[in-house]
Amino acid sequence: MEKLVTQPPRTNFIKLSYPADRVVLMTMSREKQLNCMNTAAQWEMDALWKWLDDEPSLSIAIITGAGKKAFSAGADLKEWNNSMADDADPQNRMGNAPAFKPLSRRLGKKPVIAAVNGLAMGGGCEFAVNCDLVIASETAYFALPEVKRGVAAIGGALPRIIRTLGLQRASEFAMTGRNVSAQEMHSWGLVNRVVAQDEVVPEAVRLATMIAENSPDAIICTRAGLRQGWETAAVERAVEVTLEREFAALQKGENIKEGLRAFSEKRAPVWRESKL
Repeated sequence: MEKLVTQPPRTNFIKLSYPADRVVLMTMSREKQLNCMNTAAQWEMDALWKWLDDEPSLSIAIITGAGKKAFSAGADLKEWNNSMADDADPQNRMGNAPAFKPLSRRLGKKPVIAAVNGLAMGGGCEFAVNCDLVIASETAYFALPEVKRGVAAIGGALPRIIRTLGLQRASEFAMTGRNVSAQEMHSWGLVNRVVAQDEVVPEAVRLATMIAENSPDAIICTRAGLRQGWETAAVERAVEVTLEREFAALQKGENIKEGLRAFSEKRAPVWRESKL
């Protein structure tokens, strides 16, 4: 692992490790609470994503859950219930926190792989929906059960699953609140790979390593182009925006020169830290 240029924020909910060069593994660690997030955990994750995008020695993150039972059960509903009391400060309600659902609505620069080791429910499912790749355990399942609790999955998943799953599947998934297996989600297109539980993180690391071996500038630019096309319906406008922003910056950097020079010289490129 290359030496970090900046140190990560202090964390309690997330445990950090570095399984490969330019790769950080983030493990949600409230195992007894099914790795659900309280407000403090949401602020912590918000700070971590900002750090990831600014840390030049890292190209990609993997997020997973501690233990074998849960990736994440989403928001801490007991805390949310307490915040709804008549005498509670409305600004402290979970849905009003500025950091609410920091991954499910994250735009960011750098890719994130979800290593779904167990149940992914509510906000935990919304995390996976917005990740760039999803590796799931064969025993994992996904659900948006908010409708069963009088709530709505308003953390970003609804407009995104329309684009990934299509209207009818997304409607079934969100409005029934039923559990959907990893295998079914793979057939629907949300999950890239379904593997044995013990292989979830190793498979995520393998794919993260393949990505991290590429130009840091090109990774950011490529992801921006993909995201622009996902977030907007106008394909050509998405291309234009990426050309004007990320690709213009990429062409001013050293990594494009190094990549083309290395190809001509028939050697492996030596990438520099991204300036994008």
